[in-house]
Amino acid sequence: MASLPLVPRTKLGSQGLEVSKQGLGCMGMSYMYGPPKPEPDMIELIRYAVDSGVTFLDTSDVYGPHTNEILIGKALKGGYREKVQIATKFGIGKKDGKTDIRGDPEYVRACCEGSLKRLDVECIDLFYAHRIDTRVPIEVTVGEMKKLVEEGKVKYIGLSEASASTIRRAHAVHPITAVQLEWSLWSRDLEEEILPTCRELGIGIVPYSPLGRGFFSAGPQLFDNLAEGDMRKNFPRWKPENLEENKKIFARVSEMAAKKGCTPAQLALAWVYHQGDDVVPIPGTTKKENFNQNVRALSVKLTREEMAELESYASADVVKGDRHVSMGTTWINSETPPLSSWKAK
Repeated sequence: MASLPLVPRTKLGSQGLEVSKQGLGCMGMSYMYGPPKPEPDMIELIRYAVDSGVTFLDTSDVYGPHTNEILIGKALKGGYREKVQIATKFGIGKKDGKTDIRGDPEYVRACCEGSLKRLDVECIDLFYAHRIDTRVPIEVTVGEMKKLVEEGKVKYIGLSEASASTIRRAHAVHPITAVQLEWSLWSRDLEEEILPTCRELGIGIVPYSPLGRGFFSAGPQLFDNLAEGDMRKNFPRWKPENLEENKKIFARVSEMAAKKGCTPAQLALAWVYHQGDDVVPIPGTTKKENFNQNVRALSVKLTREEMAELESYASADVVKGDRHVSMGTTWINSETPPLSSWKAK
């Protein structure tokens, strides 16, 4: 098999963080996509990724919960910590069996301390608010994150699924290094407002699920092979009535991929890479062969005409079903109260 291409380095945001141009989303190793995968295999995969030049590792305290951070902590033993940039997140918990989004200062601090312990590191490279607590002014949440930076527990801070106005308010308190949002050929709702806001402020973009949660990797047949407990079974785009229409998107992407001499996954991922130097996708995988395929997407070149053609295949009016099972917790609903309301308490 041909050797993997060199994974370039890039500046993520304008605050000084440098990462590999491709990251590794680690969620599926422990959470959401069926049962947790064997720990020894996942440690081997993480180390293989780092040795291959993919050094930007993405996790969260909710993955497991907690077990994904512990897994990464184990994988980084033996000299690997110095080679990587760790991104983790806080903000999604459970209360009375339901999802509970929190961004109050006490919770922010407790989550950071917990993540440091589980990862077994002295400092988190990039600490995100995973979702926005709409009960707490974003200035309060980011104010506590700023304190963690000043104390040396966190190097850089980010937001995930935040609206343009929320990003702007947060950035006024402390520079935001990166914003993480779902972005792929068929999930493009960030492009109108969020993308230009981030570029104006010098904030990097970290697309999660750049392969459409596996849709552009395995195609619509993936749904038939999902393991018990795989949350994708509940996602709107995978429902039979929507999947029947969405199959046509995969077929058209596959046709272009065949002409380009690459896989549909590589073509979809290359489209994300071509969005700009400030974009660092974090495709996740649990298999070495899929990881290799993702890295080779870095070598796929697209013309403007090919980009436009791909976009026409998966335009908003073509894609059927919402991108997330709970759109209410995405950036669309991330406005927080004014700071004055918090001071009054």
